[in-house]
Amino acid sequence: MKSGSNLEKVLEAGHFAVTAEIGPPKSGSARVIEAHGEEIGHAADAFNVTDHQTGVVRLCSLAACAILRRMGLDAVMQMLCRDANRIRLQGDILGAVALDIKNVLCLSGDHVKFGNHPEAKGVFDIDSVQLVRAVKDMRDERKFICGEEVAGEVPLFIGAVENPYADPFEFRTARLAKKVEAGADFIQTQAVYDVPKFRRWMEEVCEAGLDRKVHILAGIIPVKSVGMARYMKKYVSGVEVPDEMITRLEGAKDVKEEGIRMILEIIEQVMDIPGVHGIHVQAVGWEEIVPEIMERAGLLPRPVI
Repeated sequence: MKSGSNLEKVLEAGHFAVTAEIGPPKSGSARVIEAHGEEIGHAADAFNVTDHQTGVVRLCSLAACAILRRMGLDAVMQMLCRDANRIRLQGDILGAVALDIKNVLCLSGDHVKFGNHPEAKGVFDIDSVQLVRAVKDMRDERKFICGEEVAGEVPLFIGAVENPYADPFEFRTARLAKKVEAGADFIQTQAVYDVPKFRRWMEEVCEAGLDRKVHILAGIIPVKSVGMARYMKKYVSGVEVPDEMITRLEGAKDVKEEGIRMILEIIEQVMDIPGVHGIHVQAVGWEEIVPEIMERAGLLPRPVI
């Protein structure tokens, strides 16, 4: 065991894992995080807390994850290369260990132009692959990036993200291989709507043997309106929403229910794809729907290990 996190235990035991995303508030309210934890804490194995998603200032992931740990939930702290240099990033890794946070997810971060401080300067001192390597070296070699020794253990389960749909498609598996080589233990993907294309990517992943080196969790974003589906298709980079999905929503009497049905169909298909070890449910702003989706997908109760 690298970290002893619940997520690691579930994956290493061969169970189909579920992680869910929690969006922090634009305030210092611990109660908001506690409410989300109380509402969906039984419905997943671990909980990602986004860190200034889309460049919008919110309660930081480190603090929110500490609140979830206080509740006894397994937290996944997100870390962005956009907002901090290598000194702060490594310091926050130590902070996570001090607060008993056992999982980290290494990300580049959305461009600041999408957020509420578009004039902010992105840092990008290191990239996400280098951040994965830095966490791995701190954990396995007990070394900082500068080569100095870390005075203590850094028991973390290391995550990264991958987009199976980004162009050029033929480079996606090679990009994943770099993150695996750097030290990623699990991968959470961009939202899966085009299942056949995702399946082709997973075939390449398995042919390269990467499925035996890393745990892949397919991204799942529940759709609750036609407008949301159209927006993601048009504006969200790397998300491919098939036209037939939008048509189906347009013809539905109950759009939210139809959206849930489509997500359940996607989950069922994804579970049958070789090499997929779990799903990552991103329902930020609609967290309360997660337990219903997991129940209807036959993924409750979650394993206790």
